[in-house]
Amino acid sequence: MDLKSYLQTKRSIVEQALQDVMLKPEGLLADHIQAMSYSLFAGGKRVRPILCIAAAESLDTDLNGLLPVATTLEFIHTYSLIHDDLPAMDNDELRRGKPTNHIVYGEAEAILAGDGLLTMAFEILSDPDLGTRLGAEKQLRLIHILSSAAGPQGMVGGQAIDIASEGKEIPFDTLRYLHRCKTGALITAAVQMGAVLGNANQEQFQALTDYGRNIGLAFQIVDDLLDVEGTTEQLGKKAGSDAALKKATYPALFGLEETKKRAQAAVAAAITALESFDMKADPLREIANYIYFRKR
Repeated sequence: MDLKSYLQTKRSIVEQALQDVMLKPEGLLADHIQAMSYSLFAGGKRVRPILCIAAAESLDTDLNGLLPVATTLEFIHTYSLIHDDLPAMDNDELRRGKPTNHIVYGEAEAILAGDGLLTMAFEILSDPDLGTRLGAEKQLRLIHILSSAAGPQGMVGGQAIDIASEGKEIPFDTLRYLHRCKTGALITAAVQMGAVLGNANQEQFQALTDYGRNIGLAFQIVDDLLDVEGTTEQLGKKAGSDAALKKATYPALFGLEETKKRAQAAVAAAITALESFDMKADPLREIANYIYFRKR
């Protein structure tokens, strides 16, 4: 299959869906909504919503009318980037090649923009009209998956461990848990939410969960590699920031060659998890390889 064409097509669909659900910058909240929109529409590959779509399609399900579910993943992801970039966190001035939110709008508004995106994700996902189309049980399951992945046992917890581990030597088990939470949890949730939308049975849901966990791990390992080997222009943010902040990473613990082997092993495990799926899961397989070879 032509993965480049697939990603371009799905990205366009996601972009339109984001435009459809995002508030317009009008009235007294115009500046606040503009700050939210600045980061939401600043670019990005839209990997998480695309994974949600691809997982549903692997089960022969069309997401027409249900795309708002996929957009919530991008709302959560964007909020996390805004807060990650804040001076109290990673103190980054560039994101996707553009000034970070707090550089443009100020630190207080950046915090509120992130808060707004986080909360709006659950406003979209809990919409009664969406519940009518999905059914209450499926809607509640989606809300639980996303909130668990975003919360203290998922992304936020991983970020907390990341901050607490700066400048320290941590054991591998802690580093692996950090990566599974900080980056892997939301990626896994994207695949799981697609599985729910696709009416996966228990075995299919577990297989897609295994796939999601492994590509989530691979994604963060490759992020660690890119911070060492990439350039600021390639990354759209300052290269070498992990080392500057003395963050716990795979290259710091294992070196570059062993880190690459571990990323490859995670990708291979992800693809193996899909062995019971037919060619409808080929986009998921190709995305796993893409995650390893991506440059930013």
